Amino acid sequence: MSEQVELLLKQLRLPAFIRYYHEIWKEAADQGWSHPEYLTHLCEKEVADRYQRRVKNWTKDAKFPRGKSFATLDLQPLDDQSKSQLARLQQDTDWVTTADNVLLIGPSGVGKTHMAVAIGHHLIERGFRCKFFPAVALVQQLQQAKRDLELMAAMSKLDRYGLIIVDDIGYVRKTDAETQVLFEFIAHRYENGSLIITANQPFSEWDHIFPDNMMTVAAVDRLIHHATIINLKGESYRKKQQAKTK
Repeated sequence: MSEQVELLLKQLRLPAFIRYYHEIWKEAADQGWSHPEYLTHLCEKEVADRYQRRVKNWTKDAKFPRGKSFATLDLQPLDDQSKSQLARLQQDTDWVTTADNVLLIGPSGVGKTHMAVAIGHHLIERGFRCKFFPAVALVQQLQQAKRDLELMAAMSKLDRYGLIIVDDIGYVRKTDAETQVLFEFIAHRYENGSLIITANQPFSEWDHIFPDNMMTVAAVDRLIHHATIINLKGESYRKKQQAKTK
């Protein structure tokens, strides 16, 4: 009988049921649970198992840099406004549902990427798919898709992600061939999906990214229309760590 049960559970794709139904049945007998109580405990195991597998699989797919989470993020150097903005992004995830953006602006080494990835981990745990791209890698991927006449298909494929993190947008240069694909991507995501963008330069210096000033203004306008802008200041964490080791 147990072999038949396990075969049926495999067909129903209930792996946690297979692992726990014997164990929980013994507990149910000891505790005098009713059949609905027994089934409830099994379902709780299955839900928890699916959640853990989903978080694991989505985190792997996101391609986040390692070791960057809220648990390892040093908030002490942040000013009160930045801390407040970050807290709101954690507490209320509606901004992802409404396709709002987050722009992290500041000099190199102040924790922009760490903060972006920490938000990404947080959102995956709350049921949102996320994807991390170094900006240059994203542009290269979109350039190749455009050369293959598949740019719209490539951008539509990324629509599965509620949040896309574009890291270090300032390293994209308009001298690269067809960097206007970045603008096309921003326009495609506008009010359809959230972006977190990190940049070392203020918006006034983004002219080096896009082919012309009008495109720069149009891109920035779309990004900031529904956005939380966090301006980070301070000394580079890496410089601080280097100073400590001397």
